[in-house]
Amino acid sequence: MLLHIKHKVIHFPSFEELEEISTGFANLAGSPVFGSVAGSIDGCHIRIKPPSADSMCYLNRKLFYSIQLQALCDHRGKYLDIFVGYPGSVHDSRVLRNSPIYLKALYPPEGYHILGDGGFPCLSHPISLITPYREPLQNASHRRFNFHHEKARSIIERSFGCLKTRWRSLFFKALEVKPEFAPEVITCCTILHNICITNGDIIEPEEGQLDGDDLDDLQVRDPQSGEHTRERLAAALSAPNDDNLPPALRHHDYL
Repeated sequence: MLLHIKHKVIHFPSFEELEEISTGFANLAGSPVFGSVAGSIDGCHIRIKPPSADSMCYLNRKLFYSIQLQALCDHRGKYLDIFVGYPGSVHDSRVLRNSPIYLKALYPPEGYHILGDGGFPCLSHPISLITPYREPLQNASHRRFNFHHEKARSIIERSFGCLKTRWRSLFFKALEVKPEFAPEVITCCTILHNICITNGDIIEPEEGQLDGDDLDDLQVRDPQSGEHTRERLAAALSAPNDDNLPPALRHHDYL
């Protein structure tokens, strides 16, 4: 059964794989500043039929019944971790705080970060999770950071889009299973998704299927904030880059 091989197919990377992933995210972002990124995380709502009990718990803010798939992916859209089953009404940040990756500080390793959208808190502990600056943006440095952050982070939305496109008969309508069995169906699909990517079977997400829960207005300031890390990354991103200057203009002070 597919579920028996989950941990062989969906798992955190080795040290060598982590180097490839971080380089991949730097390429996605278009900046070496993002070379310490080890994954992108987001939540995805999977449609289900209204349960007979506690149906309102499954009604999400987009007004359809769902359960949630929280997933972390690498630079190719391959899943490194999944957490599935929370009712659709639960916010992304609460799902995160109840997931093993957060509770046990499983990933990323020290010195690395994962990227999330504004629906997550910006954290330094127990995991390093970097989110974009919120609107209204204060300066050009923040705008520049958000631009490159989104270029790298959006791979998770593309991954969800590919997942739903590949199994459109399952995900383009409400799942034809009881809610208690839905997590197993979704998990099997994520396992097959990884197997396909590993074997070079890549598909393009259908138009309109770049999926993620972008409802981020519930973000709150967190006492374990990663804002200092975000400021450091933004400053590095906005710093002058000598590699882009002609030799005659390098290593000089200018007034």
